Amino acid sequence: MGFLKKIGLFLFTIYALISFVLVMLIVFPFAMLSITAGKVRGGNLVYRCCRIWAQLWYYTIGVTHKEIYEHPHDRSKQYIFVANHISYMDIPPIVLAIHQPIRALGKYEMVKVPIFGWIYRAAVILVNRKNADTRAKSVRALKAAIKNKISIIIFPEGTFNETRQPLKDFFDGAFRIAIETQTPIKPLLLVDTLKRMHYRSLFELTPGENRVVYLEEVPVNGLTMKDIPHLKEKVYQIMEEGLKRYISYPTP
Repeated sequence: MGFLKKIGLFLFTIYALISFVLVMLIVFPFAMLSITAGKVRGGNLVYRCCRIWAQLWYYTIGVTHKEIYEHPHDRSKQYIFVANHISYMDIPPIVLAIHQPIRALGKYEMVKVPIFGWIYRAAVILVNRKNADTRAKSVRALKAAIKNKISIIIFPEGTFNETRQPLKDFFDGAFRIAIETQTPIKPLLLVDTLKRMHYRSLFELTPGENRVVYLEEVPVNGLTMKDIPHLKEKVYQIMEEGLKRYISYPTP
């Protein structure tokens, strides 16, 4: 990358971060007011505020949102959404692409970010993977959301995929909850977020298209805990094959 291009990218990223904060400040009072409506209704309203934030921020930084439906999607149904995880830019497209009540499982560390952290705390179910008690608490909260007719989204890889392969190994959590609650799984693909912002640096944000791909629903009717490995492998293969349709990966 040439020196001038690096300077331009750095300056654009500074502008984008300032825009991020300014738009967040506009949305912040409405998000805080939404919390007073209660845990369920208030949480749903916070997500609507987050959608407005994402739309406004995209507009100011030249990022366009696009949804691709490889299979029909029924927004009236509850799902456990699962998506690949590779960039800090994974959150805005998720917020924009899911048009139904939703709760996300999010890292506890993000609450430390000023302003954003307060909205983040209100919008997601927090988990500290290093603490067994908080992991158990987050699972109970996810199940409670499903009981209240709210879908959930989990990144089954847990952390950023920094390999040169489509996906990292999946954790069991999303698939265990799917079977326990008999809730179908809906895989999503984030195919442009690494191009919009690489995981190696916050100062590599670029404008452009940010696509979200809806894949086929995976039912869990009648499955038991013994079926977790098979279910996990099935979803992994569906997502891996999907990513290879949109992204070129180096051959092994």
